[in-house]
Amino acid sequence: MSNQYEIHAIKYAQQMRKSSANFLGGDPHEIDMPLNYFVWVVRNSERTIMVDTGFDSATAARRGRVIERPVEEGLVALGVNPHAVQDVIITHMHYDHAGNHGLFPAARFHLQEREMAFATGPCMCHKSMRMALEADDVVAMVRRVFQDKVSFCSGPSQEIAPGIEVHHVGGHTAGLQVVRVATQAGWVVLASDASHFYANMEQDRSHPIIYDHFNVLQGFKKLRELAASPKHIVPGHDPLVLQRYPASLPGSGGWIVRLDHQAQ
Repeated sequence: MSNQYEIHAIKYAQQMRKSSANFLGGDPHEIDMPLNYFVWVVRNSERTIMVDTGFDSATAARRGRVIERPVEEGLVALGVNPHAVQDVIITHMHYDHAGNHGLFPAARFHLQEREMAFATGPCMCHKSMRMALEADDVVAMVRRVFQDKVSFCSGPSQEIAPGIEVHHVGGHTAGLQVVRVATQAGWVVLASDASHFYANMEQDRSHPIIYDHFNVLQGFKKLRELAASPKHIVPGHDPLVLQRYPASLPGSGGWIVRLDHQAQ
């Protein structure tokens, strides 16, 4: 059995915004800095694991987002049948990472215990804390618990499968976890929202949506410790990801890219 994997980032939506919306305290440059929405496929000859599930058209309509290609379309392009996926890692419960909850009916979901407590506990009594979550997504996860389809991760790190680890960093949410994957290019870290953009971790500047600012900053350090090099860290929403990695499908326009190659 191979313990190395290929990783594909699938862009399914984008939001146009200014740089001031992407940094705590704003940004004096106020330049265009769009936000890409991704999900990730980690696979080898033995298994296929999804990292995050994106959001669906109903959520997009409620939140004023535009889906360019549904998540399922990206999976089909890669030859992945979502109904056959056995494992899904949820980095955190925000709407753009934990939606599409009917897309993977056979899967077991891997979630931090602290994230479930965050999404169902006293923090959700505050509008500003719950604004990035969808109640339907949280309820769907609770239902999975009652269906024995959730494995809770606890402690600083846990192995999901040989060569695939999750590491709790918190910060952005109480239970945010990042995913460390063994590849032909070395250890790659899917940062998810531990760093929305390359600029967040490179400049030590947090995104404005945070649970604990100190842990966000500590998380930047943790990302560098876990990855083979800074070039092996993949931020969760940066359009530059599509420029720095090769297309998974030649001639496809580059909306799906291979992350198990050295970044440019």
